Amino acid sequence: MRQAVQEDALALMIAQGAAREFLARRATDGQGWTFCVRIGVTWLPVRSRREPLRRWASLTAVERFAQGLGVRSFLVEL
Repeated sequence: MRQAVQEDALALMIAQGAAREFLARRATDGQGWTFCVRIGVTWLPVRSRREPLRRWASLTAVERFAQGLGVRSFLVEL
């Protein structure tokens, strides 16, 4: 699996102002949504401690997660 950002690291990057661009997109298999952060020129997905790729069942759930981290806006790729 390609690189990914853990939730704790993402929260720290947002708090420090190092992460400013975010993207919600459908998972590659079409089941659920993923949330990505742009680091340099690369979009890295968010992972959880147990799973290599964190998935949300709905875009509303992604929005609640992002809002909880302090994200003010993100792009949505359908």
